Amino acid sequence: MKLQGLLSRVRYMTALAIATLAGVQTVHAQQEVQYSQYMFNMLAVNPAYAGSRDVLSMTGLYRQQWANISNVNTASFTIDMPIKKEKVGVGLQVYNDQIGIFNNTGIYASYAYRVKVSQKTTLSMGLQGGVTNLYGNLGNVVTAYSASGAAQTGIDPTFSGNISKWLPNVGVGLYLSNDRGYIGLSAPTLIQNAIGVTGKVDTSKNAQASQGRQDRHYFLMMGFVVGLGRSLALKPSVLVKATRDAAALDLNLNLWIKDRIAIGGSWRTNNSNFQSIFSNNRGDAVVGLLEIQATDQFRLGYSYDFMLNGLGKRAGATHEAMLRYEFGYRKAKILTPRYF
Repeated sequence: MKLQGLLSRVRYMTALAIATLAGVQTVHAQQEVQYSQYMFNMLAVNPAYAGSRDVLSMTGLYRQQWANISNVNTASFTIDMPIKKEKVGVGLQVYNDQIGIFNNTGIYASYAYRVKVSQKTTLSMGLQGGVTNLYGNLGNVVTAYSASGAAQTGIDPTFSGNISKWLPNVGVGLYLSNDRGYIGLSAPTLIQNAIGVTGKVDTSKNAQASQGRQDRHYFLMMGFVVGLGRSLALKPSVLVKATRDAAALDLNLNLWIKDRIAIGGSWRTNNSNFQSIFSNNRGDAVVGLLEIQATDQFRLGYSYDFMLNGLGKRAGATHEAMLRYEFGYRKAKILTPRYF
């Protein structure tokens, strides 16, 4: 690789990592883990979802973000189940999110209290708590090159050592659902933990250093199922994500065939200035979705993201695979397929 190309790649990855994880000053990026198949892994975005499938459910997901860029991936595992005659749901999620030199590793426990508001509709109120470890391998960042072209580290004091911070947090959520639709609202991280200080303090002018922090995120989710005959069902859904000055929108449509195979797609857009999220008419990504209900207990899914913005050609596509297994499935109890 040519020196100029290598320098460009280093600058790009460093800026990308900082923008995604730090959220300092005017940069307030989406810091929560992103999933294209969130509709099949709802516990990751709303603690009130715990126990809503009425069985012990385990889901594993792996996301390879931007195939042309190394070390940008996410792995997660969730498990949840109802207890106390299905009046309570409990869950656990563990994840690792890597982008360049940064790693986010988190573990969170969820509790949901479930109330029947009608014969088929349940309102769930959820809480979650846990901790995230933010690790930055700053010591390996290449900050300069010698005249001979050899990489040098340790030139910039900002990158003089690695960082590791433990960030405890709590979240809340609401989830109203029945066998034909759902609507939910959540804020998975309420505590805006300080991540670190960047820049220098100018004491003569009483200036303060920039403080990186975890931004509070809000999620609004909604979906329903429309029957198209005995063998087809259409499932549209939407996910709105927002921070204090940024928003994103996922519009999804899935077609279920004989309750065994779902084929669909998503369109994702965002706006970093918190204007209309539809102002970016072209969008940021399109997603192809495939889900297979192999047996009553085993489900697998796959998504393929293609970027529509400036990252498209350079970053490459994103691949995401999902596996779910459910225990205690009883057809006498679950009379309709579980779309949600």
